Amino acid sequence: MKRWVRQRAPKREIFGWAMFDFANQAYTLLIITVVFGDLFTRVVVGDGPDYRLGNLLWSVALATSYLLVVLCAPVCGAIMDFTAAKKRFLFASYLLTIACTALLYFVAPGYVLLGVLLIVLSNFGYSVGESFIASFLPQLGPPRDLGWISGFGWALGYVGGMISAIFVLLFLGDVSAENFDRIRWVGPWAAFFFLVAAIPTFAFLRERGRRRQPPAKIGYWRLGLGRVRKTLRRVRAHRDLWRLLFSVFFSMSGIYVVITFSFIYGSQVIRWDESVRVTMFVLVQITAALGAASFGLLQNRMGTHRTYHVTLGLWIIAVLAIFATPGIASGLNSLFGVDWEAQHIFLIVGCLSGLALGSCQSATRTLVGLFSPLNRAAEFFGFWGLALKLAGAFSLLALGLFQILVGLQVAVLLCALFFALALAISWNVDEARGRRAAGEDL
Repeated sequence: MKRWVRQRAPKREIFGWAMFDFANQAYTLLIITVVFGDLFTRVVVGDGPDYRLGNLLWSVALATSYLLVVLCAPVCGAIMDFTAAKKRFLFASYLLTIACTALLYFVAPGYVLLGVLLIVLSNFGYSVGESFIASFLPQLGPPRDLGWISGFGWALGYVGGMISAIFVLLFLGDVSAENFDRIRWVGPWAAFFFLVAAIPTFAFLRERGRRRQPPAKIGYWRLGLGRVRKTLRRVRAHRDLWRLLFSVFFSMSGIYVVITFSFIYGSQVIRWDESVRVTMFVLVQITAALGAASFGLLQNRMGTHRTYHVTLGLWIIAVLAIFATPGIASGLNSLFGVDWEAQHIFLIVGCLSGLALGSCQSATRTLVGLFSPLNRAAEFFGFWGLALKLAGAFSLLALGLFQILVGLQVAVLLCALFFALALAISWNVDEARGRRAAGEDL
């Protein structure tokens, strides 16, 4: 196995890999972050005036899907490594996401159970696919190139989100009960965009490795469990990876809350109007793309680990600003007599969050790629997926329950705590040692 050398893949293969980020961002942006989450809580459930039941059900649906990923991702990764079947697993997750997302069209006001079921299934397909596509990263280039390749994928993803959003802005309109017959098409549109835009991924991305069959009478699931157990017995050999994953659990806990509730927060706490929602829609995509691309290049200069720490610092500042936005607007009005509205200050805070969003996720994906042996990349990224989705389940349930007690504005401060814990835990991660351990385990 030591004969494997990480050489840069052809440009079209890197492009094909990155196009999956471009394609699946339509699901993240339109279904989870901006449109359907707001539609579900305010129109489908519609338990105003503060929508706490809708927020809780939304949290429970997403948390359930993430727990399913926790159960499946590492074992699926181990099976994919042994059988060289990453593309087949990726294709299956892609089809599941597309089918269930398209069916969201039928989630009308009052159809709460159907909405919960389809979100659980579609988000499971999308989320497990995230770890499947990420497992291809180590084969796309040598360690020095993984930062910019990962950053390129995240940046292209936010461009995809922007393009997919144009249709919504031009043709579907605002999220409201009065506009329901048009805005309900957001599910079929996100599914169609994902379907078409991911075609280059399956056309250009190569499946490396030798396809093998499991030994007689063992089967794929037992094989996967056995390989995972073997990896867990070697925890000490990859201690920097495990410490990183523990940190990722907390950083992604914060990010999942922001991704899931930022536009719900804007609607319920900031009480923005439609023009500000659309502006935020655009600004976050632009700043997130710029952040992912620029920090991806910065990783080569200052190291991926240090870059990760910078992004965590940005996140702590951003979350505190999100919480303080109404107070900042009130203070400016009192001190200077200016007519600052909270929704306009929230746009500035959104830009800061956008810069941190893509760059933080790109840095963690790169570090896992650097710390993963080539012959076990899918399995190691399965553990990355486990950390991500366990974080999603934990954080969304925590926020869903906490906001019932204290309201959404105060509950968002949990995110600042999550990012601070992530920073503290990752402080002693040794990037060079983690990369050596990956090479020694080939």
